[in-house]
Amino acid sequence: MNVTHLTYIDWLIMLVYFAFVLGIGFALKRYMRTSNDFFLAGRSIPAWVCGLAFISANLGAQEVIGMGASGAKYGIVTSHFYWIGAIPAMCFVGIFMMPFYYGSKARSVPEFLRLRFDEKTRAVNAFSFAIMTILSSGISMYAMALLIQTLGLFKGILPDAMIFHVSIILSALIVLGYIFLGGLTSAIYNEVLQFFLIVAGFLPLVWIGLRNVGGWQGIKQTLPPSFTHSWRGMEHANTNNLGVEWVGLTMGLGFVLSFGYWCTNFLVVQRAMAADSEESARKVPLIATIPKMFFPLLVILPGLIAVSMGSHMTSASSAAGQPAGVTATASLPASAVTDMDRPHGIVPVKTDPITGAPVIDSNGQPVYNYDLTIPVMLLHFFPTGILGLGLTALLASFMSGMAGNVTAFNTVWTYDIYQAYINRKGSDAHYLWMGRMATIGGVALSVAAAYAVTGFNNIMDALQLVFALVNAPLFATFLLGMFWKRTTGHGAFCGLTIGTVAAFIHHGLTLPLGDAVGIHGGWIHVVHQYPSDMAQNFWTAIFAFTINFIITVVISLSTKPRPEQELVGLVYSLTPKPVETHLEWYQKPSTLAIAVLAVAVVLNLV
Repeated sequence: MNVTHLTYIDWLIMLVYFAFVLGIGFALKRYMRTSNDFFLAGRSIPAWVCGLAFISANLGAQEVIGMGASGAKYGIVTSHFYWIGAIPAMCFVGIFMMPFYYGSKARSVPEFLRLRFDEKTRAVNAFSFAIMTILSSGISMYAMALLIQTLGLFKGILPDAMIFHVSIILSALIVLGYIFLGGLTSAIYNEVLQFFLIVAGFLPLVWIGLRNVGGWQGIKQTLPPSFTHSWRGMEHANTNNLGVEWVGLTMGLGFVLSFGYWCTNFLVVQRAMAADSEESARKVPLIATIPKMFFPLLVILPGLIAVSMGSHMTSASSAAGQPAGVTATASLPASAVTDMDRPHGIVPVKTDPITGAPVIDSNGQPVYNYDLTIPVMLLHFFPTGILGLGLTALLASFMSGMAGNVTAFNTVWTYDIYQAYINRKGSDAHYLWMGRMATIGGVALSVAAAYAVTGFNNIMDALQLVFALVNAPLFATFLLGMFWKRTTGHGAFCGLTIGTVAAFIHHGLTLPLGDAVGIHGGWIHVVHQYPSDMAQNFWTAIFAFTINFIITVVISLSTKPRPEQELVGLVYSLTPKPVETHLEWYQKPSTLAIAVLAVAVVLNLV
């Protein structure tokens, strides 16, 4: 990719953004008087602000870069991550889960597990969640450094071999600055700003891109049907791009992974817990579903546009009597060669970030860097000024992802690890200090994680693997704990531990086709191969959930349950239902949830 030459307008837009981000941290620093202010924003933020932060915390690299990459790699089938893999679970969180989280006054998800089960179950979740947040933050950091390196922003200023490393350090320092100063409140208000920046930056990209490829009809005429139909070929794993049949999709993604992520991930739950009342907390996930439903238009469509550009322009030039790929594709990278079995359009070949050498798979074929789909689109379509806005939107998504994970990490570390097992008698001021130290430690560990994920050519694959290993077994524990009063602490602990181990074993015994043994799987022995990384992730989640569920039930039936009076407010059947008599029918969270689910069904059928 050519070096990007930004004008002073582009640089000014980005610098104003960074100044504003750090300014919010400085402005809020004087309000961070207690640990509750720093970790939970004093539970004083309006529902609509928390709702936008709820979705924006999820708008990190996984959403913008990852979904754009998945759109280019798998096609419109990626929309299932929204309409099946997010909306139903978000509605479930708002209606059923938030009354437990908010009403119990738990400061974190692991602390809720302690209240419902016991200390050892909390410990397992606290440590596994801390690791997951570090990995997720590292993925966002890696994506941001990759973008800066690819754009060549420091070309001529730093040696080429140093750009990737310096970019990681710079992104780490900026996120560290505003979280260290303003805590969760700073992160939430920055996430609202980042939400609007992302929308403003990507709407023009989609509009310009569609005009250049002939709209949706142009994409359908250019790409294979499997790229433009979300349900086609789902009868069998080998007949669709995702490499998973409808059972694996609905159970692995639609149930285990999605409910496991949205119901148990403290990263997003923390935003709802910052709301000013239980009623507001229930509405937070529901408010977030409204923009969430339409985000495929912003982040998946650019991927489809990118892979259709080479073939679309080649077809157009051939129709005009010109040699294919000579005139019409002259301005495109060399990788814009049409391959109708595996279209990649203007997506470049992946190169090693350290050596710069092209990466090839086990079959000797080039590995395309789908993570660069969105950056390539921005460079190809955006002029001066608008390019600065687009790049700022990208940087905002990375900041959002990193900050969300770091704020969740410092809370869990301070409350569920440090206070629980290291220093139980510290003062509130001491825990506030430890929270800031945990922020520094979390950012430092994220830097290390950023280097560990360079082996994936699609960060969405890496993230879904992390969720399959951590969130999938945890969801079984939550589901049984909240809706079956007979579930015991011993059962939950054994199920969670064995389920997590089972997820790792399944990953170690399986491998996606075309991938080398190692971080992609098969590190124990390859006994089965999946058509894709994503198929492997879905089935890893299903195995982990099922084994956890069975083990928890068996152990719970053979151990003594807690008295029912101790479970009030922690088990659905023993907890008073939220009072809604003062609300009109259209103001009730359940009404909003039904309307959202109805729209999601329509979107799946279109």
